Amino acid sequence: MDGYYAFMLVATLLVLMMTTPALALFYGGMTRSKSVLNMMMMSYVSMGIVGIVYVLWGWSMSFSDGFSGDGKLFANPFTLFGLRDVTPDSYIYVMFQMTFAVITAALISGAIADRVKMSAWIVFLPLWVTLSYFPLAHMVFGGGLIGSTIGAQDYAGGTAVHINAGVAALVLALIIGKRVGWPRDPARPHNLPLVMIGAGLLWVGWYGFNVGSIVLSADSLADPAALSAQFFSETGRTFANTTLAAMAAMLAWLVMERLMHGKATSLGAASGIVSGLVAITPAAGAVDLVGAIAIGAIAGLACAYAVGLKFKFNLDDSLDVVGVHLVGGIVGTLLIGLFSTSDGAAGIDGLFYGGGLGSLGDQALGALIAIAWSGVATAIIGFAIKYTMGWRIDEEDEVNGIDLAEHGESAYDLHTGIGTGSSGVLAPKTVVTEGVKA
Repeated sequence: MDGYYAFMLVATLLVLMMTTPALALFYGGMTRSKSVLNMMMMSYVSMGIVGIVYVLWGWSMSFSDGFSGDGKLFANPFTLFGLRDVTPDSYIYVMFQMTFAVITAALISGAIADRVKMSAWIVFLPLWVTLSYFPLAHMVFGGGLIGSTIGAQDYAGGTAVHINAGVAALVLALIIGKRVGWPRDPARPHNLPLVMIGAGLLWVGWYGFNVGSIVLSADSLADPAALSAQFFSETGRTFANTTLAAMAAMLAWLVMERLMHGKATSLGAASGIVSGLVAITPAAGAVDLVGAIAIGAIAGLACAYAVGLKFKFNLDDSLDVVGVHLVGGIVGTLLIGLFSTSDGAAGIDGLFYGGGLGSLGDQALGALIAIAWSGVATAIIGFAIKYTMGWRIDEEDEVNGIDLAEHGESAYDLHTGIGTGSSGVLAPKTVVTEGVKA
């Protein structure tokens, strides 16, 4: 079993990297220079808060009933509180699932960039994972309503992760409102090389996300022979599907950009990669190589078109979380019903392989439940915070820069003539008017 532990340790570290530094760099580069530290901090804070909450009651809410197909909405948060009665040989798998919770919550931050109090984000995180992520994780991965009773396929989190985060991003963007000056001020990315680096790291990390999900539960340790057979039969398929979908989506996004705007951009390439990875997440073990290419290409086209709709609907989704993660998650979840093959993990043929409409119906129902659950849970939390402590920083602070307002720091020392401390905090400017020092 040494190979199992080594494999899961590497997979866990890869998914851990997806939040910090990968997502932090990806989102940070897409914001303005006066907001980059705050944006990256939202990912780092998500890591700390969600990780601890997961160990305290998140694992229990998600998996304390085992994987028996109970059809419930969530498990008891107190049964395994603080990993009570969980043996240390299962800790690696707990940590693996913890990284999923962390990045799901962190993904939401991109929709509300530049304008949210860090204190509000800190309050939101434990409430949201408790009311939205942990229940959906149980429904999908823990033998609950979506994965067991309905039978919808979700290999690594199209519903529990991407649709969940995408719906939450949409709801919060509506509740919190637009940034000052949007859409008149386009708020262009300040550092595209950071975005490209972040996208590349996300791509590498996604192999931990998808391929690591081959080991469906720590219960597999009870049957090493079955675990070994499962591992070797699915590793190649999942790895190749993840790779090909990202490639196809990137190319499709660039084609759509070229047709719509006359240019194929680096930001489009990075976003296309992520859209393909999002879409293949639920389907990685269900489809063949041709299906993976098709899903990636469709997701690239759909997401590239969807991100432009925020201007039409006057929705300030700052970093296109809705267009990429919600749309990509829905596309990937639904297309399983068309491209799934009986050679895949669940042994189900989709419509294009002679399986009829049954699988497509299951996938659609699973997606609808995830949308409804996440939407209601996020709305309750979002409005509660809005009408108590409030979400927004002051308008003046938003204009001057959220990094200085919330953290007292600047990412870049651009005022060498004035002088800055080693921390990057800008010193007060001295103004001289008609010989009188102000």
